[in-house]
Amino acid sequence: MNKRIKFTHVLSERQIVLEAAQILIQHMSPSKATRFWASWQVGEGDYLAVREQLFQKETVTSLYEQIKKFQKKQKK
Repeated sequence: MNKRIKFTHVLSERQIVLEAAQILIQHMSPSKATRFWASWQVGEGDYLAVREQLFQKETVTSLYEQIKKFQKKQKK
């Protein structure tokens, strides 16, 4: 059984936050992105409830498949 282990570069928390900020700015108006960012920084809202809404139809397998597709797309 010869399995190949694939190593990927792990981004720092700061890199992830910066990428998320760029995505917000690209897809939302500056005022909406700023309001979202401010509320997120304060910690308002119930993440557990949001998580349930975001991932209610997902399984570990479906999320894994989405990650694989995303990584494949990033390589192109």
